[in-house]
Amino acid sequence: MDTNKNMLTEPIVDMQNVCIRYGEDPEILSNIKLSLDKGSFHFLTGKSGAGKTSLLSMMYLALMPSRGTVSVFGSNIGYASRHTMAMLRRKIGVVFQDFRLLEHLSAYDNVAVPLRIRGMGENEIKKRVKELLSWVELDKSMDKICSTLSGGEKQRVAIARAVINRPEILLADEPTGNVDNDIASKLMKLFVELNKLGTTVVIATHSKDLIAEYNYPQIHLENKTLKIIPALRRVS
Repeated sequence: MDTNKNMLTEPIVDMQNVCIRYGEDPEILSNIKLSLDKGSFHFLTGKSGAGKTSLLSMMYLALMPSRGTVSVFGSNIGYASRHTMAMLRRKIGVVFQDFRLLEHLSAYDNVAVPLRIRGMGENEIKKRVKELLSWVELDKSMDKICSTLSGGEKQRVAIARAVINRPEILLADEPTGNVDNDIASKLMKLFVELNKLGTTVVIATHSKDLIAEYNYPQIHLENKTLKIIPALRRVS
């Protein structure tokens, strides 16, 4: 019975005494301790250069810590096999600042990639991709090659690709930075709905307006360390 309880309460992301440095440079992050529960929603904040992208990179298994341990879905990534890492990454959706789209493919085909990797049938893929691209107001641009899209359009394609697979963890690096307020609001509603369905969400942002509007705690990085800033209580 105790074993079942521990399984239910195990963090979906757990970092203990984690440090990050690149080569011989000084540490960017030092002795980081962070546990994220399944279904939680956090903003990731801090000045440019504080280590937000490095922290996200560890969460999506692209970066190993210089010291300390990182566990994702209960697996210590320091001991995980290549096959295990590939399986874990399939459960994680990532929105990169530089988009990382397949520029020679259409918006539709970029968003369809995660579903095709899963082996989903084309009829179901078509239904899901068209529905999501319509939601982010790209239904008229879904057949356009990504290299011809604007920065804001590419941002929306990248977000659609990250969420189409209904990931267990969604990590987004400044996902509303290249879109207008109306689209930003629509994208945030998408993230909130995913969270309500059980997805753990971490959004890196500099937007004080976004943080003020949505009542979620912050993972704040400053002076190489981390602290959790609780969500503000709403005044009725």
